[in-house]
Amino acid sequence: MRKSKPKKRIILPDPKFNDTQVTRFVNNMMLDGKKSTAYSIFYDAVELVEQKTQESGLEAWKKALNNVMPAVEVKSRRVGGANFQVPMEVRPERKIALGMKWLISYARKRGEKTMYEKLAGEIISASKGEGAAVKKKEDTHKMAEANKAFSHFRF
Repeated sequence: MRKSKPKKRIILPDPKFNDTQVTRFVNNMMLDGKKSTAYSIFYDAVELVEQKTQESGLEAWKKALNNVMPAVEVKSRRVGGANFQVPMEVRPERKIALGMKWLISYARKRGEKTMYEKLAGEIISASKGEGAAVKKKEDTHKMAEANKAFSHFRF
């Protein structure tokens, strides 16, 4: 066990929207320490969302993130030699982290040509409440619902 909890790192807000959540998203999306590339991909995607939907790109992204964030998840718990999938409520920090990771990973799996097009497509579909990232959230909720009988094993 750890002696003390690690300190929370301060994340600086991004240059364009002055939002720390955007920086967190870009940090998750970044590969090989190429932050400026990640920023340009994100900003291009937000711009593309604005062109396609005629609404604020940042608002669409926030709406998409809210639609992707899970409320409950299942965690494996060993009780008397058997493993049970125990439904647990997700902490607010983890909610955001999971939502961002799902949005990025499912954007990467899309069929468009460039990453910013993939990301824009996933943001648009997630803000409408459809798409692979939203399906992942619904599957997680279904799994938690199916294993509700084991909720008394909570730890």
